Amino acid sequence: MPIVMNNTLNQILMTAAGSDDRAVKARRLAELIQKLGEYRWVGIYDVGPETVSIVGWSGPSAPAYPSFPVTKGLTASAIESKKAVIVGDVRNDSRYLTAFGSTLSAMIVPVLHPGDGRVVGTVDVESERANAFTSRDREMIEQCAQSALPLWLLG
Repeated sequence: MPIVMNNTLNQILMTAAGSDDRAVKARRLAELIQKLGEYRWVGIYDVGPETVSIVGWSGPSAPAYPSFPVTKGLTASAIESKKAVIVGDVRNDSRYLTAFGSTLSAMIVPVLHPGDGRVVGTVDVESERANAFTSRDREMIEQCAQSALPLWLLG
């Protein structure tokens, strides 16, 4: 693992375990994840029984849908499969629930409860470039979702 990733992951772990307000931590976690890949936008979402809701983000603005049903969008696919969903060109995927009109690539990574494996949150990463995300991007975000974000979501 590159040193930068290791340092950032340590910062993510410390932030997730910290005592700040939940929304403040979510925004900081999104900022740290955004730096990992110099992503345009990163959102941290809560997944409830019926609704997915933004808690914090880092990027130009809030998403068009700060809250939506768990059955909608690429997020629904990530929740159902409990696996990352990457779309290289959202214009060609009818599941995409527009967050920003300029988004071309999207990646949704589920955050699983460490005890029972249910999806308790997601990390949404968006880019204005087509095919912006590589397997390395997915692996980095998955590592954050597996190691640090459950601490934040459940804390």
